[in-house]
Amino acid sequence: MRGSAPRPAGVRGGPQTPPRQDDNPGGADQGGRKPSKPVRPKDAASLILWKHGPRGIEILMGRRHHNLRFMPGVLVFPGGRVDPDDHRAQPLSPLPADTRRMLEISATPARATALAHCALRELHEEAGLVLGEMAGDRLRPDFAPLSYLTRAITPADRPMRFHARFLIAEAHHAKGEIRGSGELEEIRFFALTELHEQPVAKITAMILAEFEAWLGTPATDRAHRQFIRIQGRDSRLPERRSP
Repeated sequence: MRGSAPRPAGVRGGPQTPPRQDDNPGGADQGGRKPSKPVRPKDAASLILWKHGPRGIEILMGRRHHNLRFMPGVLVFPGGRVDPDDHRAQPLSPLPADTRRMLEISATPARATALAHCALRELHEEAGLVLGEMAGDRLRPDFAPLSYLTRAITPADRPMRFHARFLIAEAHHAKGEIRGSGELEEIRFFALTELHEQPVAKITAMILAEFEAWLGTPATDRAHRQFIRIQGRDSRLPERRSP
């Protein structure tokens, strides 16, 4: 797809200039000059916000600016790298035990909390939706609806690398009206059935496949399924046991 995508009716977008910091994990899939030595991956988090809609299962995704250097025009989940403020989160509710257990496979307890806050902060910054409540201009996140899906580490030969954790929440937990901030050109709920016609990075397609498998698993079995991580050349590897 080329050129700016039309914005659907009822969805307000922000200024049509790209963000100064391109930190969405969906943009690190390919492109750029191979670094002389491996770049250390940055901790990051993305949220898969989903709902039952008139077209079946729908997922909130946004389109990267067409004038970005890497992966222009592709759809990504709201997300970004962990900021220092994410470590100062004041959540309304604790992380569910199973979600925390999986996050702590690859993070300290404090970092696990920061990753969850990062996912919900990015949802608010990129889409205007609040999962929790606002105290002035500060988000107080509600962690209770969060489930863990998987994690992905960008290959070592890429110039921009992330160690991204992907969390899930149902859309009815989020408050507010979708509004763009300028970080993405278009942000709305896309039906799973239409995503095969949309440009997505290979890693995003793999995450979507994991999400569909999660949906197809009985709710009582989801926390006990075989978790995987995506690492190297798009390899699906069994996740190591939780601590």
